[in-house]
Amino acid sequence: MRSGHIGRLAAVTGAVLLTGACTQATGLAGVGAGAGGGAGSPSTVAVSGTPSATATTPSPTPQPQAAEQPPQADDPVNVPPPKLSKYSYAFPVKGCKTTYQRKLLVLPKTTIWAPQGCSFVAPVEGVVDEVNTQDRWQPGTDAGADREGRFVTIIGDDGVRYLGGHLDSIADGVKPGAKVKKGQLLGKVGRTGNARDTGSNLYFAISWKTGPAFWWVRRGMVEPWDYLDAWKKGNRTYSPREETMKLRGKLGETPPCSVQCASRQATTPQTSKTKTPRPRRSSDSDAERNPTATDPLTDGGVSAG
Repeated sequence: MRSGHIGRLAAVTGAVLLTGACTQATGLAGVGAGAGGGAGSPSTVAVSGTPSATATTPSPTPQPQAAEQPPQADDPVNVPPPKLSKYSYAFPVKGCKTTYQRKLLVLPKTTIWAPQGCSFVAPVEGVVDEVNTQDRWQPGTDAGADREGRFVTIIGDDGVRYLGGHLDSIADGVKPGAKVKKGQLLGKVGRTGNARDTGSNLYFAISWKTGPAFWWVRRGMVEPWDYLDAWKKGNRTYSPREETMKLRGKLGETPPCSVQCASRQATTPQTSKTKTPRPRRSSDSDAERNPTATDPLTDGGVSAG
């Protein structure tokens, strides 16, 4: 009776032990779960048949990503140059290809090389100041006031005087006191004045208003090439007014001439002072006998005609 009770107890104990072992097993044959073998447990597991070996789940390989493309840019916007003054300017030669000096040579002016007959136009709105329609320059004298040949000057609304010289001709209606617009025709490029033996060009100079007697002022006081560069490239409001007025305040309205001031002396034929030799007379006794007689070949004689 007692032995039967002990047998049943042993059977129950074996069943309980078997049930616990099954509860701890995983669904894979021969693979045991670790202490933390539930969901979210580490990926290292024991492999059946090789208890000491472990298997590691590989990390996912990063996939290459396409390079990001920059957004498509819009067409560039042309921004006009900044407005630097209330005045508007034009390049003084219109409709022709030009070149010009950008450095100081003798005077602060420039020579704008252009084909003969090209248009010289007003660089700014203003009033005509001087007009010279006659080419009076002569190489023998090289008078400073005549070196520009035919020329026109205007006093711009900006208070600055502009000179265009070596002109072939002056436009109709261009006379002192006439009002002109920016870009208005003033004359045609030529070779008058001391440009007679050079290529056709425009003598261009910037200064301030003076009387005609101070011709050296109109020939150029302010270096013009920076302004010409700006006007040619489209910056129409770059003005020489400030620089011109500042220099006039420093030098005065009529500074003395300092460059190319003297003209050459005109060369005239000289009369010989050598006396004409007296003809030999047969006898000087006639003069002695007639002391009032006058020899027409002496200094005191009366010349014919």
